Amino acid sequence: MSDSKSRALDSYRFLDLTDDKGFLCSKMLADLGAEVIKVEQPGGDPSRNIGPFYHDIVHPEKSLYWFVYNANKKGITINIKTSDGKQIFERLVGTSDGIIESFPVGYMDEIGLGYSALSLLNPGIIMTSVTPFGQVVPYKNYKASSLVGLALGGGVYLTGDDDRAPLYISVPQAYLLASEQAAAGTMIALYHRELSGEGQQVDVSMYESVILTTLNAIPLWELYHLILPRVGPYRVGLSTTAKQRQTWQCKDGYVTFIVLGGVAGASTSRALVEWMDSEGMANDFLKQMDWDAFDMVTATQEVHNRLEEHVGKFFLRHTKAELYEGAIKRRIMLYPVSDIKDIAEDLQLKSRDFWIKIEYSELADFIISPGAFVKASETPCRMRYRAPLIGEHNEEIFQELGISKSDMIMLKQAGAI
Repeated sequence: MSDSKSRALDSYRFLDLTDDKGFLCSKMLADLGAEVIKVEQPGGDPSRNIGPFYHDIVHPEKSLYWFVYNANKKGITINIKTSDGKQIFERLVGTSDGIIESFPVGYMDEIGLGYSALSLLNPGIIMTSVTPFGQVVPYKNYKASSLVGLALGGGVYLTGDDDRAPLYISVPQAYLLASEQAAAGTMIALYHRELSGEGQQVDVSMYESVILTTLNAIPLWELYHLILPRVGPYRVGLSTTAKQRQTWQCKDGYVTFIVLGGVAGASTSRALVEWMDSEGMANDFLKQMDWDAFDMVTATQEVHNRLEEHVGKFFLRHTKAELYEGAIKRRIMLYPVSDIKDIAEDLQLKSRDFWIKIEYSELADFIISPGAFVKASETPCRMRYRAPLIGEHNEEIFQELGISKSDMIMLKQAGAI
């Protein structure tokens, strides 16, 4: 990517005090061009011990998790609980636009580094706080893992078969969702500061971030007082208990397809039937269906069952790739259920140069990592740094503050950096 174009957040600096609850927030800001300084405790952040690890070597400098979520950041060590460390951090705040933190509610105030104190040093400072439930709610002091957040937020309730216990969703996602909300909130706060000159604290609740992802469950309750149930590979209508399949088994995995109503549904359903008929797999029931009049909401269970029987046999005859390619060609709304291998080899992601190689000279190797999360023609995202080593940028950042090498040695001996 050419350096001739500026990036969206080129002129901003953020201090990252997060753990895995907020890594993605500061990573997104860094990808947009901000200088993000990851502040670790002396000896390294505990999150460096989160696996998986490079070649399965358990080591704080070989965490693939750390590599991905802290790329594009600089790294320094400060013990903000010590007097000297606190003073260094306060001096950094004077040079910064924002702070991202994920400590328990009240902790930053307890050590004298809360928003009210830091805003006196820098009135324009923005502090983004990512916590399980937010700063000013009854649950504010409760701890919560990703599983707890997904369960309370409704995501787990909606996932799994109706005759079994709910299921956890893939890798831990709740704090990734919160981090995305935090990045958006931080940029809104930056825009507000451009207009008013005022800084502020951005309060991000992981729990509320999860709720926002339950998609149609919330409006279904608000509009129809219908609690969306857990129905596995199916979906249910509004005025009927009929179940309609939306996840289908195919030759080598699964695809998602819904027999829809309306203009778009009629077009895609007719195209699928024509495809099935070209292979001798469309019976009279399918060919004589009045797709313009089909209503997925009120269709009976018998109709859904007959559709499932015939369409299901057709899907089992093809692979995910065959169905996807055929669907694109025929303008059918169908897509594969991808596993990690599928995502790594996805042609759309390859065409957008989503996967990039980041050199880790210390490992004498390249690590394939996610690249730009957005394509912007005038302010492109660009990878600048691999994830920092422990204290890698201490000298660069501290000398900028006027701290000499000899002072750094004493500060290190005192446990401040």
